[in-house]
Amino acid sequence: MINLPRIGQRLGFSVFKRNFSAPVAPFASRVPSDESGSNRNLDADLTKPSVTNNKSRNQVVGLNPGTSTLSQEAASSKNPIVAAAFASLLQEDSSDDRIVKSGSVNADVDEKIINASTVNDLLIIPSQGRITRKQALKIVSILAEWSSIKKVKLADFENDNRFLQLCSVLGRTNNRNNGTRVPLRSLANVQQSSLPVDDLQTVLGVTANDEAAKLIAGLTLQQMIKVMTSLSQKKKRSTPLLRTLAFNISSSTSKLNLKECGDLLYAMATLNFRDTVLTARICGDVETELVKNENKPAPVSSILTSLSLLRYRDSAMLDSLSDWVVKNNKICKPSHVSTLLLSLATLSYEPSNMDQLKSELIASLSESDFIKPIDWLNTVWSLAVLGSASEKNLASVLKTSFIANLENDRNGELSPSIKMKLLNLNGCLSVTNQKTDLNVSDPKFFVPLDASKDKRILIAGMLDALKSLVPSESHVKINTRTKMGFSIDAECVLDSKCLPLAVDKDHPDAKRIALLVHDYHDMCQGPHPALNGVQTLVCRLLQQSGYSVLSIPYTEFNTSDKLLKRVEYLQKKFKTIVNVKP
Repeated sequence: MINLPRIGQRLGFSVFKRNFSAPVAPFASRVPSDESGSNRNLDADLTKPSVTNNKSRNQVVGLNPGTSTLSQEAASSKNPIVAAAFASLLQEDSSDDRIVKSGSVNADVDEKIINASTVNDLLIIPSQGRITRKQALKIVSILAEWSSIKKVKLADFENDNRFLQLCSVLGRTNNRNNGTRVPLRSLANVQQSSLPVDDLQTVLGVTANDEAAKLIAGLTLQQMIKVMTSLSQKKKRSTPLLRTLAFNISSSTSKLNLKECGDLLYAMATLNFRDTVLTARICGDVETELVKNENKPAPVSSILTSLSLLRYRDSAMLDSLSDWVVKNNKICKPSHVSTLLLSLATLSYEPSNMDQLKSELIASLSESDFIKPIDWLNTVWSLAVLGSASEKNLASVLKTSFIANLENDRNGELSPSIKMKLLNLNGCLSVTNQKTDLNVSDPKFFVPLDASKDKRILIAGMLDALKSLVPSESHVKINTRTKMGFSIDAECVLDSKCLPLAVDKDHPDAKRIALLVHDYHDMCQGPHPALNGVQTLVCRLLQQSGYSVLSIPYTEFNTSDKLLKRVEYLQKKFKTIVNVKP
């Protein structure tokens, strides 16, 4: 019986099933083109060219360096042997096409390889002249293919010295620690069902993302998780590879433990990679594993943090995590409680046990529980979003002394996010006519409020429709900056008959409407999408300031729609706010 994987073992790799190409997840979630944001630089090749030590390689079969590039024909091969060989070849500079045998380059080598009809026809080629690594790879690939279709027997060439020399060269990989060439792990330890754990760097080292994705089909669940976390650590965002990983992990019947769930979610968050199927699979395993977890709050906090970074809002999942924290409050530190609150606030979700959370955990929290002032600020802001911040809580972070501590801890410079939260919290007190120590007119609290390109397009589409409903520019106010850390996209005033009034005058019996456009980044994703915590607090502050808020989410409003349709959309929303029957 022909044992095709043994050929791969000669290369230092395990060989996968005949149907080698791993399917790309057909239901991988789609996101707007700008979602990657700062992660655009992660879409680089999986490796950079590295300098190799040719001396040890040359000693094996008398190698001489040569130059050319790997052909597209070889790179697109479906043969698993080819993919495995590329894993070692492409760890080197792909523009450096090494030579296997000494002598002059034979221009007819490729033709000889193609026309070869026997094992000897192929194996004699290297002895007839100098060949490139690409050509050596083709020879091994053809032999593997012949063996798989039973054209030849493995025994016909597996012990042939000429074949062993080719495999010895192609099966070597880089040792990145010392820059020398070393053989892969002993073949006796290689399992045919998966790549050796020590050789997972092979997958990460393949320059061609599609080729790397093909290798994923032969990995175990734990190995796929290791690849995902390694990509996260290296900040290498290969979409084909990530989608293949997501599909294969989602399809696995093995259960994920809490740590694996946390590692996967954090890797997805770090790489800004969203896949609804994989995330739902992870959440399902988290709920199962939470029951078994009795004394480890760290993975629970990790999962909460990653869910908030991914903006993934699953009410059942958040209820389970919140229940776990409350039930295990004796082993949970204030930092764990703060993480729970920040995640709930970011996802704008009030859990079913909120009353118990308030009485058993929130009531006992104080500034002294936290070493860094930023942690207390985040906790108070979270409580404000959840509607549970007391005036004492709010005042504690708006004191001059607290802000000074914040500045000292941040090397004298407050980030825009910190400024926004301080202004938000100041707004929470100011709408109740409470005085604070924060001077909102101080330039150091100025927050840049520039919208993203996609959001500017949505706002422009909304303004075009709005201007069709008002008689003049005096009836509309655009991009109004508030003193609460945000701006209003558009503002108008309507009377009881839904007729527009001058926006810069007081109209006691009219509705002053704040129009807010919400793009992808303003929304939570998942089975229960909604505005995120920042936008939820903005809407509440505007309502408490006397506005009627009209939220215009990107899921309902499309700039590609005709102007008439957009005008009708706004008109219908206005009538609902003013209570005018259509």
